[in-house]
Amino acid sequence: MKRYPFFRVSWYAVNVLLIVSLGAVLYSAGWEFSTRSYLQGFSDAIVPSSDSPEQKVAAILAWMQHGPARRSTTDPNLLDARNPEDTLNYRQLLEVCGTATNAFVNVAQSSGLRARRLLLLDDTRVSKHVVVEVLLDARWIVVDPSYHAMLRVPAGRLATRTELQNPEIFRAATAVIPNYPSGYTYERTVHVRLSRIPLVGRYLRPALNFIWPSWEESINWTLLLERESFAMLTISILLLCFALAARLFLGWYGSHRLGIVRVRLRDQLIRAGDVLFSNSK
Repeated sequence: MKRYPFFRVSWYAVNVLLIVSLGAVLYSAGWEFSTRSYLQGFSDAIVPSSDSPEQKVAAILAWMQHGPARRSTTDPNLLDARNPEDTLNYRQLLEVCGTATNAFVNVAQSSGLRARRLLLLDDTRVSKHVVVEVLLDARWIVVDPSYHAMLRVPAGRLATRTELQNPEIFRAATAVIPNYPSGYTYERTVHVRLSRIPLVGRYLRPALNFIWPSWEESINWTLLLERESFAMLTISILLLCFALAARLFLGWYGSHRLGIVRVRLRDQLIRAGDVLFSNSK
């Protein structure tokens, strides 16, 4: 391997990456387990397990509106908007649409509901409001956690975002919600706002829509974007898979292309064990 310095550097770099990514997986798995345990206890306390899905949504909204006194802080900017322990417990975060959505989605997922965030965009593709979609009876119905409301069509049925694109249905659905802004309309909605990614963000959506037209609907991106522990676990697993693949490739390339005879770690451990036990006799 000394004759191939670039290969040697690559080999050691991949091994370091493998160790770091494995450590990150173990750490993030513990973090995510702790977060899920916390959220499960929170969910069990406010959402009766015997309730129907619609009743569970109503129970979460009622807790957000009429729950116990929350903590307060003089500087909300110091709070972590992606940490459920902050978004569920601080009054200022429960009053903001983005962090209220984070709180609702985390509790809803822990209570067995399928929920995802929905961003309402203005004419310039900037987010003007954030709501939640919950899957009830095979329909993604709209819930607004910051206004503690499930939006309904005039007939009383829970509304979907497609139905709310109709101006008449939107006005009827929001008329019963006190002080609801008329500008929170549904002409432009996304689940993932790629334009926030520097440089390439504006080009990603057209490219993904061309390659995989249903990419945004096929995967629930909300937990990945709204829960730090889950995002770190996902990224560290992908990094670990990359490191393993790179190590296997380098091992194959070194032995088959460069003729490098590498002693496997398993063989080294066996030899070390043989030496240890032979010296102890």
